[in-house]
Amino acid sequence: LVSAMNRVQLLGRVGQDPIMRQVEGKNPVTIFSLATNEMWRTGDSEVGQGALLLLCALGDISQKTTWHRISVFRPGLRDVTYQYVRKGSRIFVEGKIDYGEYVDKNNVRRQATTIIA
Repeated sequence: LVSAMNRVQLLGRVGQDPIMRQVEGKNPVTIFSLATNEMWRTGDSEVGQGALLLLCALGDISQKTTWHRISVFRPGLRDVTYQYVRKGSRIFVEGKIDYGEYVDKNNVRRQATTIIA
């Protein structure tokens, strides 16, 4: 019996080559950004990218790009991601959303949203 679910699927383009970070006493993590796009015809409700050709013939198109921070902790997946994923690659990511806080270098508390792949 599943009482709750936290799952996200994203298809987009990688914003920069992944980096691997290691915090003392913890396992390394591979981190990269992923851009997803939403497109719609002005005045209409949102539609997916698959309807882009149809939209071109129908009128003005608006687009919104959303950036996602992706973190990969699982050892095999983390290493393959670091080795093969590159800026501009189109990839599919499945994982869960994690909301957290951190204190920046100016001692200011900040919110952070991450996709744990």
